[in-house]
Amino acid sequence: MVDMMKKVLEAMQRRMIRLQIGADGPVIWGRTRFGGQPDVPADFQWPTYVTDTAYDETVKPRPLAFLAQIDCGALACMDPEGLLPRRGLLSFFYEMDSARWGYDPADSGSARVYWFEAGQPLHPAAFPAELEEEFRLPRLPVQAGPGVSFAAWEDFLQIRSDVPLMEPYEHAYEAMGGSGNCTKLLGWPDVLQDNMTLPCELVSAGYNLTGLEEIPEELVRRKSAEALQHWRLLFQLNGFSAGDFDLDFGETGALYFYIRTEDLRARRFDRVWAILQCD
Repeated sequence: MVDMMKKVLEAMQRRMIRLQIGADGPVIWGRTRFGGQPDVPADFQWPTYVTDTAYDETVKPRPLAFLAQIDCGALACMDPEGLLPRRGLLSFFYEMDSARWGYDPADSGSARVYWFEAGQPLHPAAFPAELEEEFRLPRLPVQAGPGVSFAAWEDFLQIRSDVPLMEPYEHAYEAMGGSGNCTKLLGWPDVLQDNMTLPCELVSAGYNLTGLEEIPEELVRRKSAEALQHWRLLFQLNGFSAGDFDLDFGETGALYFYIRTEDLRARRFDRVWAILQCD
């Protein structure tokens, strides 16, 4: 049974680009980095999200924190399928003060991704005055390497509900190295709670999954399988420590940026949806 499960997982494997933030090593990935001031065009408008927070009940526009930028050209050799743009910069932002979970349609805009095409001049952007110091993340190098990942149990069940035995899956998953539970581009996510493609499908379509709205079971069943086909991981950012800096999402959590495959191919990064999970 385990050998059969290995074959099933191998057939479902996805390539990923493993990222190590703050790791020592040669900086050869172009402008790829975590934090600091993002490289942006002259007409760039720093994104904001209108919200209150757990510590401030004032509803107002709050600048998103700049998380990371990816030099697509420098990492293209690790993406043989050509899913990412072959050139330009991908930049990731998230409103860290309210730390929206991504299960409410109102969370739209709390996470943003920009693609700056190659050929246009880019310059470091000044932090907005309203961006608090704790969300001006330090500039850290990023080391990158190719890898493969396998579907977590919660995603696996969405595809192979005919294989309900968890123990053979776990043995096969462990034997094949799992997905490493790492910060990454592409590949399968390291799921900490439940499958996230269905929430992406439902919430981005306007359904509230915070318990305030009853979702028809027939709709959930119908959307479940097709959501896994349409949505895929773009970027997973795990918490980490580097020197005196600690990044955490609910202590042991991670932030996931998802995108529909057709939007990824069309470079419509404004349609990304973010989910926050923690143990």
